[in-house]
Amino acid sequence: MTTTAEAPVERASGLAEPEERGELHVNRAVLRKIAAHAADVDAGCARERRKHASTAEISGPEDALRVRLNVALRYPAPVRDAAASIRTRVEQDLARIAGCAVRSVDVNVTGLIPAAPAPRVE
Repeated sequence: MTTTAEAPVERASGLAEPEERGELHVNRAVLRKIAAHAADVDAGCARERRKHASTAEISGPEDALRVRLNVALRYPAPVRDAAASIRTRVEQDLARIAGCAVRSVDVNVTGLIPAAPAPRVE
């Protein structure tokens, strides 16, 4: 009876396993931009190009971030629902893109912006 010994499996790329390659640190400026962008793309946010863009402040360690957002919301819209939606989107985007856990997201509503009026035809 013959036995075969299994050779260690080598990765085709020659790199070590992902967990053994090192650490990743994301700059705070990048985390701020991710949070502000996540708020801006939410349906309740009133961003129009650069006008009324959201801003974010980040504090705390990467495994327990505290985010403070300044956002302008669309009017009329339920402020509580819009803020909850923005909180959820910011938490999900920071976890998905940067791998950071969010402890809290404070939403400061800086304005309520009405929808642009339809153009008048004469």
